[in-house]
Amino acid sequence: MPITVPELYRKKAAGERITMLTAYDFPFAQMVDESGIDVILVGDSLGTVVQGLPTTLPVSMEEMLYHTTMVVRATKNALVVGDMPFLSYQTSVEEGIRNAGLFLKAGASAVKLEGGASVCDLIAALTRYDIPVMAHIGLTPQSVHRMGGFKVQGKGDAAAEKLMADARAVQEAGAFAVVLEGVPRDTAKRITAELSIPTIGIGAGPDCDGQVLVLYDLLGLFDRFVPKFVKRYANLKADAVKAISKYKKEVESGKFPTDKESFH
Repeated sequence: MPITVPELYRKKAAGERITMLTAYDFPFAQMVDESGIDVILVGDSLGTVVQGLPTTLPVSMEEMLYHTTMVVRATKNALVVGDMPFLSYQTSVEEGIRNAGLFLKAGASAVKLEGGASVCDLIAALTRYDIPVMAHIGLTPQSVHRMGGFKVQGKGDAAAEKLMADARAVQEAGAFAVVLEGVPRDTAKRITAELSIPTIGIGAGPDCDGQVLVLYDLLGLFDRFVPKFVKRYANLKADAVKAISKYKKEVESGKFPTDKESFH
């Protein structure tokens, strides 16, 4: 049965953990969906793990919509969330509404955007037009330059209270869930206990209502840098290099193709 926003509320109320992963194309989205993952995020992280960029900032709306259509095409059950890229919503509420609407036209069921109290006017406007919004606070990659790098946020009492205020604000504005990234465990636990909407952690400890990882990190396909919060469940890059090297050797030695792989 397809996962919906009300189902995520039910899971939080029942104490059932929510699972979420990124995907950027048809075959990987199909595998994630068939594995029973609740939410697929078409993340602007594709800028780093697919395009090889140092940050997510250059990713465009056109690229995000292109990848969203592929993911939607492969998905039967997971809730698909489109990640709003840099400058697709920061310029005005009207521009944010228009771009969020394009994600729904591409087949996504919701959008995700970064920021706390500063984006609440947009969150409220989107929810008024029945566009479900997943908020994202803490370490927000689009703010990498202001933060001075990809650093844990919310350390210290004042910073923790700022995060608490942001979490309350996005819930009040109408977000159906909030991603907590790079947040100390105790602060994430407090936010999760206080909010009525689900919290999805990434580098925020085990007390959140759910967890999200970048698929390429989980599968060991991306190794330029590996954050502390990543757990690798496979090492597909090494396996792929081994397979490709074997193919190369067999072609060079004349071992492939054989008569078996030939037409008669």
